[in-house]
Amino acid sequence: MNLQARVVIVGGGVMGTSIAYHLARAGVRDVVLVERDELAAGSTSKAAGGVRAQFSDELNIRLGARSLEAFGRFADEIGQDIGLHRVGYLFLLSTPEEVASFEASVRLQNSLGVPSRMLTPQEARQLSPLITTDGLLAAAHSPDDGHCTPEAVVHGYASAARAHGARILRHTEVTGIELRGDAITAVSTTLGRIATDTVICAAGAWSKAVGAMVGVDLPVQPLRRQIAVTEPVPGLPPSLPMTIDFTTSLYFHAEGPGLLLGMSDPDEKPGFATDTHDRWIPRLYEAMQHRAPALLDLRRTATWAGLYENTPDHNALIGEASSVSRFLYATGFSGHGFLQGPAVGEIVRDLYLGRVPFLDVRPLSAGRFAADAPRPEANLV
Repeated sequence: MNLQARVVIVGGGVMGTSIAYHLARAGVRDVVLVERDELAAGSTSKAAGGVRAQFSDELNIRLGARSLEAFGRFADEIGQDIGLHRVGYLFLLSTPEEVASFEASVRLQNSLGVPSRMLTPQEARQLSPLITTDGLLAAAHSPDDGHCTPEAVVHGYASAARAHGARILRHTEVTGIELRGDAITAVSTTLGRIATDTVICAAGAWSKAVGAMVGVDLPVQPLRRQIAVTEPVPGLPPSLPMTIDFTTSLYFHAEGPGLLLGMSDPDEKPGFATDTHDRWIPRLYEAMQHRAPALLDLRRTATWAGLYENTPDHNALIGEASSVSRFLYATGFSGHGFLQGPAVGEIVRDLYLGRVPFLDVRPLSAGRFAADAPRPEANLV
């Protein structure tokens, strides 16, 4: 196979397919997306599906809010039902420091049009009756947030991208990127060579290796995270919000008649392993006992593991390399990439076309670490 492309996108998750759609819809011809497995086979299909604008960083708030708008019109614009449930996000706060931090975040969110607010413990329990308020000081909630189905988003974007002329190559691995001086000339793949002068890295947890092909440091480190689904829960409120005990990171939301739940594991070591294990279960049960003891009686019916794509400050890498011509990247989202996919697709389209994006993402450049200018995000799960 010998192809020519205006743009080669590496990675077939939500980020890659969103970028492909936005480029093709804008009239960019010969967009080729390369995915070494099936679409959404990486981190996207393993995500919990949460969508929110409740962040501490203005850039993330605006990316989240813009994406929420896109998810809201997805069925009409893209033609795909994504199972969107606008049931809100509820953060449970148990320390004075957490309360102060979220109060500041809510003020910032409100100034940007996000309808979040602080709640009392009693108000939080009215929204999420499976929790206990013991030791709870306050909560933060936004009704615009919620959750949807990650795979549906990817396949919707992919179908729409194809309809606008983009080509998607599955089971095609990138093996190298050819350079002439500081200019990209081609992408080598297991199916052959693709002549191009532009590469967009949307490879998630695998982005560091793609950046290394052109000498660009993308400081992304993979970390396994596990999720479980429970048996049906009798009387589960249909409006149950995505509920997060911020101190322990325990979270849950409705998944069909049961619950999807998970939490971080501080003992997990960086790496690409995605097999499941039970080492996290004692800490999970301890968190349940403390904040949602009703969950302890539920039988787990499924478990899986996926990869977070963490950066040193747990914030995204979005931009264009300065050391090599036309190498763009959108990666390192540290757990909130799925929910920012629509907005980031817009931004990368505009960066490629030389337009001014709706949001200045220069502070999220990969070069910020060399410049000692990290951009930390506090509202992480």
